[in-house]
Amino acid sequence: MHLRAEAIVLAVRAHGEHGAILRALTPVDGMLAGYVRGGRSRRLRPILQPANIVLGEWRARTDDQLPQLAVDLVHSRALLFAEPLPAVALDWVTALTASVLPEGQPYPAVHAALAGVLDAIEAAPAARGWAVALVRYELLLLAELGFGLALDRCVVTGATADLAFVSPKSGAAVCRTAGAGYADRLFALPPFLASGGAADWADILAGLAITGHFLERDLFGDRRADTLAARARLVDRLKRAVA
Repeated sequence: MHLRAEAIVLAVRAHGEHGAILRALTPVDGMLAGYVRGGRSRRLRPILQPANIVLGEWRARTDDQLPQLAVDLVHSRALLFAEPLPAVALDWVTALTASVLPEGQPYPAVHAALAGVLDAIEAAPAARGWAVALVRYELLLLAELGFGLALDRCVVTGATADLAFVSPKSGAAVCRTAGAGYADRLFALPPFLASGGAADWADILAGLAITGHFLERDLFGDRRADTLAARARLVDRLKRAVA
């Protein structure tokens, strides 16, 4: 194996006394892991920062061997980690991606969407500039991994108008008339998820409630409580920011 590509750093784990195992998302080859010699050094730690873009060179003698990985920094987002809200957003979106994507399988749409979310956070650290993109990214991940939500028509009547709820069981939209009397058992469907457009904070938090439910149920189950804790911190900070 010999691959050279730009990649988004997703996760870093210490390995041995001085090294680190890096997981990074490439545009064509998906998420790849590699061993970075000296990855815990003062020189490399700022480079191996989640959300950074690096130029990586993976080398391995066999397909089942963990590749050796050399990295050069292309673009740093380290300064964003000094801002509390962007920091928790970057922590969550990179940890989520590293936790749920299988290694070595191409997900070009996920790479493009993740790059867009990270760019949005960097361009406008205030959450209003990127929160909608984050919700849409979580929806995309669910769809790419086989758990997409059906938000274009009512699961009960087939209607495409006046969609007001989402079933927590089926992940399908429910129109207002069909959901009458069951609102306490359903998620409110914010208009921007069904038809696009702008979203206010109530809509964004409603969208996060929907995606959070299905991420935990379908992609995590009982796994990675620490990863989901990062999302809980993000949602809590968003709620406090708009209170």
